[in-house]
Amino acid sequence: MKPFSSPSVSIDGEVIRRVREEGKLTQLYVAKVVGVTTDTVSRWENNRYPTMRRDNALKLAEALEVDLGLIMKKDETFSDERLTEKLSTSTKSSVRRNLVAGLFFVLLIGVFFFYLKSSPTQVTLMSGHRHVPNFTAPGARVPIQLEISSEMKLKGLIVREEFPPGWNLVEADPPPASLDNLNGNVRWMIRDPAQLKKIVYILQPPVDIPFDTQVMLKGEVVANPDGQRFSLPVPGIGVLKIAPLHWADTNGNSMIDDLEILDVSDMVDASAQIHYDWDLIEEMWDAGGYRFDEKKMVFLPLKTNPSSP
Repeated sequence: MKPFSSPSVSIDGEVIRRVREEGKLTQLYVAKVVGVTTDTVSRWENNRYPTMRRDNALKLAEALEVDLGLIMKKDETFSDERLTEKLSTSTKSSVRRNLVAGLFFVLLIGVFFFYLKSSPTQVTLMSGHRHVPNFTAPGARVPIQLEISSEMKLKGLIVREEFPPGWNLVEADPPPASLDNLNGNVRWMIRDPAQLKKIVYILQPPVDIPFDTQVMLKGEVVANPDGQRFSLPVPGIGVLKIAPLHWADTNGNSMIDDLEILDVSDMVDASAQIHYDWDLIEEMWDAGGYRFDEKKMVFLPLKTNPSSP
């Protein structure tokens, strides 16, 4: 029995190239969205790969922002066996040409990346920051905030984040397009985003993570402002440390003061879809202090003694 595979569909490379260029989209941007290499996109456009898996064709149509039918050929359908024979014959007859074209393409990619790194417009057009609390405890939920800003209107935005294996993403606003808790990665695909876009997600570390562990998160933003494709790392503000301290306690003094609870209140107002355990934070603020119960793995309000008159 043959293993299951996505059905193949015939595509029109000339239409794909025309739609991409009219939309001012680069091959790099399309490759990122579909999840293939830029060499594959180039081969699609030059009809060297006359067919593709239907699931990839759907992703390609989404990247180009057109219906799937527009990029499909109407007069030809290949079976899997016929496609294999056609690709094999084509590859054998054009190996030298492909080798030269491949070397030239690699050179162009190198020049393009050098331009992106050296171009000052990359910094001015887009920026991103990740706001990470200073502390969280084993098994305790902690919010991570992303801010992506652009000086120009964007057609689309892809945000990828990576977190340590064994951690779980339990909530996000907006909801992600894909999430893999096992390997620790999440992705958002946002159409017509605001020029200042905020994303909040809640991570939960494992209960057996040792104290004093320091966690660095990383991610990237892919966008296409004004026909220019950008892939930017998202720098983090703060390092997350595992300690018997609540994430809202920014200075780590085992109490939630007035300024800290006001910051939490602003976060709650800005993202109503996220559960911040506001009632518990308010109780700890009202009590004057708190402690972390390592056996029950919970935070408990702790009344402080009032000052003598």
